[in-house]
Amino acid sequence: MPATQSVSVCGIDDAGRGSMLGPLVIAGVSVRRSKLKRLASIGVRDSKKLTPASRERLYHEILSIADGHYIARIPPRSIDASVRRHGLNDLEARYMALVASKLDSDVSYVDSCDVNPRRFGKKISQMSGNRTIRSYHHADSRFAVVSAASILAKVERDKSIKRLKRRHDLGSGYPADPASVRFVTAYYAKNRSMPSFVRKSWRPILRITG
Repeated sequence: MPATQSVSVCGIDDAGRGSMLGPLVIAGVSVRRSKLKRLASIGVRDSKKLTPASRERLYHEILSIADGHYIARIPPRSIDASVRRHGLNDLEARYMALVASKLDSDVSYVDSCDVNPRRFGKKISQMSGNRTIRSYHHADSRFAVVSAASILAKVERDKSIKRLKRRHDLGSGYPADPASVRFVTAYYAKNRSMPSFVRKSWRPILRITG
């Protein structure tokens, strides 16, 4: 067994799961256990509790502390294919397993999207060559390394949306955002189709397209 302080710890989280458009981003951050207090000391916490400016600042500080990181982007077409097979959780598990494999830490903590976090963690472990996975609900609030991953995922997801906004007035992309609903409704009314960056399997989209 490695010495406690030299153990490599990975945090994995997603951003954009509930959005109607754009990628679902999975991010991983790996650090030696001895650095975990440094992550907490710079103000790392669940990305949803931070302002965009704070996330941007912390993004760069996290990268300066981390021993490794990995970003995976799942495009809408892959999301749609999985939703039609009722396999969105499996898709996310597969990408989290990819991140865990790439970073190859001694233990990986993941934020579970499954109602059964133990089952979700076991699935990721099997998909990643039986790596040690610890899966929890609200892991992004419980573990600084998962909070760090949530910040990277959110910043990368926001970058993707900003690129789309250069050509389209589409809001945040979430169903609760009136600007996003107006965009997809108007786009479909004009073109009788949806652009490639829209998740066509999402219920709010299906209500528009019939």
